[in-house]
Amino acid sequence: MSYIQAKDLVVEFPLFNNTHRSIKNAVLHATTGGRLAKYAGKTTGVRALDCLNFDIQTGDRVGLVGHNGSGKTTLLRVLAGAYEPTFGALHLKGRVASLLDISLGMDQDASGYDNIFLRGVMMGLKPAEIRKKTEEIAEFTELGDFLNMPVRTYSSGMQLRLAFAVSTSVQADIIVMDEWLSVGDASFISKASERLKRLVDEAAILVIASHDPALIGKLCNRAFRMEHGCIVEEFSPQAQIVEQENLPEALGMVGH
Repeated sequence: MSYIQAKDLVVEFPLFNNTHRSIKNAVLHATTGGRLAKYAGKTTGVRALDCLNFDIQTGDRVGLVGHNGSGKTTLLRVLAGAYEPTFGALHLKGRVASLLDISLGMDQDASGYDNIFLRGVMMGLKPAEIRKKTEEIAEFTELGDFLNMPVRTYSSGMQLRLAFAVSTSVQADIIVMDEWLSVGDASFISKASERLKRLVDEAAILVIASHDPALIGKLCNRAFRMEHGCIVEEFSPQAQIVEQENLPEALGMVGH
């Protein structure tokens, strides 16, 4: 059984020698959404996540909603292992697939085939596992002989195809995602969406951040609303959509 459990989870980023610059502090507060905290001496820190407590179990699809800078992406990066909690505890069981920055680790001077290997290593695959998957990944990209060429010769769309094919090649227990991925031209988008949907359907847990209420309502059974690094509300996204759909009818009844 996969799960994610957070207890008083805090993530802080120190900012050195900035306490005397009140204007800069105000800008940082506005843009990061985090809370400014004073450390010893002249060190200021941004509390990007502030005492989060939640329990996510197998079968849960959790949507993260909130304004830019509310802490959604920071939380996803903590779940993916990119950031360590400053305080509190995070207990997680299951293999995690991070679809936050699918181009991370790409070497522009290496070939497509070499990058399949490099990205696979970054995802935690063993060399033998990568070799077994290389042919299937190559076929999915539809890049053909371009895979023997340096990635710097690819268009941005070709690079995204390669990155997507590798990142979605491994079945994971827990998937963390920042918005729904959409890459390539019309025909490839359709194929990529099918692959991504299958990956999500087979995962035990999904945590996705999005500004699209319809997407959250379609995918998720739970949603966390975040503000200034805190979870201020948990709600049912499906119930909220039903309420919104019924609102025009209710307003019409009031009008009569």
